[in-house]
Amino acid sequence: MTFWHAQQRAHEAGGKLVLRIEDVERDRCRKEFADAISEDLRWFGLDWDEGPDIGGPFVPYIQSERRRYYLEALEKLRVDGFVYPCKCSRKDVIQASLAPHDENEEAIYPGTCRPRGSVIEAAAHHAEAVGRRMRAATGRDLQATRLPPQILLGATAEVVAAAVSAAELEELPPGTAAVTTPTEVPGGTHWRFRVPDGEQVEFLDGRLGKQSAVAGRDFGDFIVWRRDDIPAYQLAVVVDDAAMQVSEVVRGEDLLMSTFRQLLLYRALGLRPPKFYHAPLVLDKSGKRLAKRHGALSLRALRERRSTPEELRSLNPL
Repeated sequence: MTFWHAQQRAHEAGGKLVLRIEDVERDRCRKEFADAISEDLRWFGLDWDEGPDIGGPFVPYIQSERRRYYLEALEKLRVDGFVYPCKCSRKDVIQASLAPHDENEEAIYPGTCRPRGSVIEAAAHHAEAVGRRMRAATGRDLQATRLPPQILLGATAEVVAAAVSAAELEELPPGTAAVTTPTEVPGGTHWRFRVPDGEQVEFLDGRLGKQSAVAGRDFGDFIVWRRDDIPAYQLAVVVDDAAMQVSEVVRGEDLLMSTFRQLLLYRALGLRPPKFYHAPLVLDKSGKRLAKRHGALSLRALRERRSTPEELRSLNPL
């Protein structure tokens, strides 16, 4: 349903809708799943201007083929001191965390593996310097920067995401920093981004208005590279959205907290962030969010039950 919102906003902005397959989790993603998604989306009445099936200026549109870009971004974060290795599992974090968290959100990381001392202090100063240079160069705050008309349906935990590239291409910063790809694969350990504790991160949402969260209180250090050698969602979408020159990210309201994390990544990588629009979630009759673990049905399953696109649109009207 979020794809539908993204299509409408892209058309209203004069942008182009792009299909991007997010298949970095190789065990969960197979080609037949991606093919089925494309077929189901077209059945729903959606169409796109760029994507893995039709090409475009930002190929490849399949994340498993974009690994080198994520490695370059990770190396930049490592060199600049923004990330550190972490051995803690999700279970470890949940057991050690004292802060309550929503079932859809990760627990606040307690800092078990976070390094102390001058390296971290230097990274914090570097982050502040990056922000000052960007404000001086653009004359705007980080979260206020606007790019050409584009829309992105941000990735969820699903295979598919949609993006929108510029209707008129302009010279923009590359999606990743020009650094040498590391020769050693960084797998075997998590890599966490250290958030600047106490900093208030803000952005203006296209639907919900001003949003604010405090780093270290509302969200903690987060994983950007997993120990099974897979880039985390937060890093992959930031790199791809910047490289594909996305100006507005459209995604579900359940991913609101992810935006604060991603704004910190944009700053650390020296990239200009897009605008954001968080669409309402599809709810059941009791007002609870429809999700797979609660028995929600996929678009394919709904098709097989002879639901019509019109019936499905009525669940989440624009």
